Amino acid sequence: QVQLVESGGGLVQTGGSLRLSCAASGRTFSNYAMGWFRQPPGKEREFVAAISWSGGSADYGDSVKGRFTISRDNAKSTVYLQMNSLKPEDAATYYCAATQSYIWRRPTSYKYWGQGTQVTVSS
Repeated sequence: QVQLVESGGGLVQTGGSLRLSCAASGRTFSNYAMGWFRQPPGKEREFVAAISWSGGSADYGDSVKGRFTISRDNAKSTVYLQMNSLKPEDAATYYCAATQSYIWRRPTSYKYWGQGTQVTVSS
């Protein structure tokens, strides 16, 4: 089992920044690639970003590319999502998830999920 706890969400103005954190416990964190997804109310869960086991490679959804950066610290068992130039359409509940799959963009590839953290962007 891997337990994931997100933090860092909140209210930010358009153009502002937030950094989300996801702390993992349980099994060896470095055995898992980590992803961030988001889900606005009434919409499907959307892939945001993912990072490899070592942190050496990452992938981003088209809507966040160039604005968001995913990183991880295996010594702290934590993955981060730095979000810059936030837009109202970025508002959602953000979830981190852990996978041992190479298919990072698909939610069903992820075995473990956090409870989510809310991000609100005011215009």
